[in-house]
Amino acid sequence: MPRPYAILDVFTATPLEGNGLAVVLEAEGLSGEAMQRIAREFNLSETVFVLPPDNPVHEAKLRIFTPAEELSFAGHPTVGTAVLLAIDRGRAASGDGLLILEEGVGPVRCGVSLHEGGGRARFDAPRLAAQENAAPAADRVAAALGIDTADVGFENHATSSWSMAGVGYVFVPLRNRAVVAASRPQFPAFAEVFGERIVYVYARDTVSVGRQVHARMFAPTLGISEDPATGAAAVVMASVLHRFDAHPLGSHTAIIEQGFEMGRPSLIELEFDIEADGLVAVRVGGAAVIVARGTLSI
Repeated sequence: MPRPYAILDVFTATPLEGNGLAVVLEAEGLSGEAMQRIAREFNLSETVFVLPPDNPVHEAKLRIFTPAEELSFAGHPTVGTAVLLAIDRGRAASGDGLLILEEGVGPVRCGVSLHEGGGRARFDAPRLAAQENAAPAADRVAAALGIDTADVGFENHATSSWSMAGVGYVFVPLRNRAVVAASRPQFPAFAEVFGERIVYVYARDTVSVGRQVHARMFAPTLGISEDPATGAAAVVMASVLHRFDAHPLGSHTAIIEQGFEMGRPSLIELEFDIEADGLVAVRVGGAAVIVARGTLSI
């Protein structure tokens, strides 16, 4: 049966920048195997399949696939799909709207505001990251990324390992933005050091004033050699910043630059709340713009 789909660029308001996303609407009747093959056909970082929700008060149920596997949660698919559904279903016609999307990790609450051709969405992180005990040593990290050991770490930031929504991450602080740009996965060392975990390299200095983090993400085991914008990793970044920067109690914000080395500049807006018990809430948002619509003849 013909199924409509849309292509969006997420974490940008400019077409052909940000992180590309395919959203297949009316996905009823597709098997998981078929969804995986369609995601491989689109060959974007993620493809979303929209299904009727289990709870009728929610907006939709989503299944999210990379070219290699299904994910229980992902950030840029959440932002992009929230904007698309709000546009198509008139959920924010009078200004701001609220959508609940069902994902493998559970319900995800999204606030949406629209503008011509696109909009903005911000979601409440359904899970917080948990720090894992062991992280690779700096010399091994450097060898896996093709950089000098002295370039790993800045201030008191050190390499750290995390898990969130069933996905493992290694966050690697690098001395400056030039080292971030020079980083390249070196095989087989990269696989030996990081295994199947997502690798997120970051530095404090940014392309423009008013931003706090410059980053890149490598995930070859997910079929993603490099990701232009990673909303789920931004959720983890809140824990990283809390761990190493020791923010005071209250709400804090950061803007993360990603995708600049790929020619796909992306801006991810991060908010997080710290109370006496530590990090208690994280919100991630950004812009999304529709760049194409079509019909999938499957």
